[in-house]
Amino acid sequence: MNALAVKIKYLSPHVKPPQYATQGSAGVDLTACIDTPITLNPQQKVIIPTGIAIGLPSNETVGLVFARSGLGIKHGITMSNGVGVIDSDYTGEICCGLINLGDQPYTITPNDRIAQLLIMPVYVANFVQVEQLDETERGTGGFGSTGKN
Repeated sequence: MNALAVKIKYLSPHVKPPQYATQGSAGVDLTACIDTPITLNPQQKVIIPTGIAIGLPSNETVGLVFARSGLGIKHGITMSNGVGVIDSDYTGEICCGLINLGDQPYTITPNDRIAQLLIMPVYVANFVQVEQLDETERGTGGFGSTGKN
């Protein structure tokens, strides 16, 4: 696998550097760069700093911040905006907007793994207006049109 050079700036001496949990991991873990624990009550939203800023190599890349599946499934802690988008020209601190969708309070402690960052390619669209789109098997079938559920 080819490695992409991504510049990183540590904004606190207490930052835990992002790292891949396994060789097959697609994303690096982002950790909470906080001094004291923060408790999220059910339905509460909070912004958690990670203590890092990155410099993507070009406008052909984007950083995408996703929820950690274990936090979401086990505790209902997920990204409040679905997926965080780190544009190639953003060089500020990466912060994670989290929400507790569970029914119990959940406490985030310093250096807890709170999200995962993937660096992905970007394709810039050149929209071409047409009168009709190509026929497909699905066609205009919307929500729930491809299965029983």
